Amino acid sequence: MTAAAPTLRDDARTIGLIGLAHGTSHFFHMLLPPLFPLFIRDFGLSYSELGLLVSTFFVISGIGQALAGFLVDRVGARPVLFAALSCFVLAALAAASAQGYAGLMLASALAGLGNSPFHPVDFTILNKRVSQPRLGHAFSVHGISGNLGWAAAPVFMAAITAATGSWRWAAGGAGLWALIVLATMLLNRHAIDDRSVSWPHAGTAKSAAGASAEHPLAFLRLPSVWLCFSFFFWSTCALSAVQSFAGPALGKLHDLPLAVTSFVVTGFMLCGAAGMVVGGFLAARGERLERTIAACLLGAALLLFLASLPALPGLLAAAVAALAGFGTGLAGPSRDMLIKRAAPPGATGRVYGTVYSGLDLGFALAAPAFGAILDHGSPSGVFVGASLALVGGVVSAALVGARVARARPAAAKMAA
Repeated sequence: MTAAAPTLRDDARTIGLIGLAHGTSHFFHMLLPPLFPLFIRDFGLSYSELGLLVSTFFVISGIGQALAGFLVDRVGARPVLFAALSCFVLAALAAASAQGYAGLMLASALAGLGNSPFHPVDFTILNKRVSQPRLGHAFSVHGISGNLGWAAAPVFMAAITAATGSWRWAAGGAGLWALIVLATMLLNRHAIDDRSVSWPHAGTAKSAAGASAEHPLAFLRLPSVWLCFSFFFWSTCALSAVQSFAGPALGKLHDLPLAVTSFVVTGFMLCGAAGMVVGGFLAARGERLERTIAACLLGAALLLFLASLPALPGLLAAAVAALAGFGTGLAGPSRDMLIKRAAPPGATGRVYGTVYSGLDLGFALAAPAFGAILDHGSPSGVFVGASLALVGGVVSAALVGARVARARPAAAKMAA
């Protein structure tokens, strides 16, 4: 039996808790990158070696994410969430005690393992516990919290390092934060329980019964799943370029000091969060979501291309690169709603796990590639490559939207 529709207070509590957890997962994407200049100083590492740390995180996260979708569908999202947060605590401790490259690699691996279940966990809980009218806003808050986690990490790590004189204290502080979030989830575990309620808006009983009779891997035959995967891959390649190397690239292009370039990623993520606030309304009202995604990502691609021009004044280039985050943020909630529409009933955890592993693959491959571009003395290539990757994401989203639009009349006919 379908549970009664949750109240606004119930929805807000669930959305807030999942937002907190998602923000923490994105914070741990940035456990190591803000400290890269200090690792170069203390351990003599190259940009390519640092890019490999990022790759390790996302290879483990990507493989784990695809598998975590099945685990979430089988045992529930809540216990998997608790285990993931525990991995973050261990990752921070490994980073704080690292004595060289091997220690940093261990920290990256543990953080990637902790990151792997978050998207199947988060979207399973949101889809099961949040009412349909507020679901678009739930996706918006989910995206905003991720961007805020990305934005907060460089400031958090830099501030503690500056205050204590040691990056090890910064890593330890990140572990303390993960422990506090884990305790918060345990105290509010009833609000993120995805096993005691059924989908309030999963479609008809007939469609759910049909889905349950299918093989667990049947969803892999759907072209829309792999198109969504490719969309995440391309859009994440662009994000990886900005997140890991926009600061050093701007420093080489315009001779900007670290005090300026270190805030480019924070500005990009804050602009992205602002874009997601507006994007939640677009996702809730839009029918052809791929058109919204295309307009937003093409605007962001243009801004990143402008940031690559050496003739642009340095501070203006930094501002333009940060502003591109607004376009990617606008597209975020529409992206998540488009995936929901493409997912068959009863397979949400598996679909989100598979699709979001494209995000991890994008980070894993793009980070060393853009690091090598910088090592070979081409800082403008970081921004040009990022803009081209966003164009690839637009093409994938257009193909997904076309397939969803064609499938909708057939689904409505079957339901009737």
